[in-house]
Amino acid sequence: MNASLQAKLPIVPLAAMAALVLSCLVGVSAVRLSGLSAVQQADAATLSTRQLRFEDRDDGSIAVLDAGSGALLTTAAPGTNGFLRSTMRGLVRERKRQGLGPETPFELLGRADGRLTLVDPGTHRRIDLESFGPTNSAVFAQLLPAASGADHVAQR
Repeated sequence: MNASLQAKLPIVPLAAMAALVLSCLVGVSAVRLSGLSAVQQADAATLSTRQLRFEDRDDGSIAVLDAGSGALLTTAAPGTNGFLRSTMRGLVRERKRQGLGPETPFELLGRADGRLTLVDPGTHRRIDLESFGPTNSAVFAQLLPAASGADHVAQR
């Protein structure tokens, strides 16, 4: 029966699969031996930080609050700010999955190279907001504290 099974197996597809596996192994080996890494580059220095809380309101809006002072920074009206809503929904879902509540505020970090990072200290998840384009990262950039006069001079 083994002889008849071997006669029925097509050689070309088997050879193609073997070549694919071999090329993957060679590629991975080449990357590992060359010293290249998928590790992210070091973050630029943090220029500004704000701890944020996000509260759902009865009317479907989301209030964005400064966690330290409790000041209302902005309100996302119902049906608006899809990027902010989906980003926070994902982070809150991860908190719930890990059994964490809203006690720990999220941290928004403005970097020296202009990048923005949203960090959840509770779950250790981070989102590099510039990855989603300038329009989406601008939604969060407006939540950072206003830069001091010295910062404005340095940026010009």
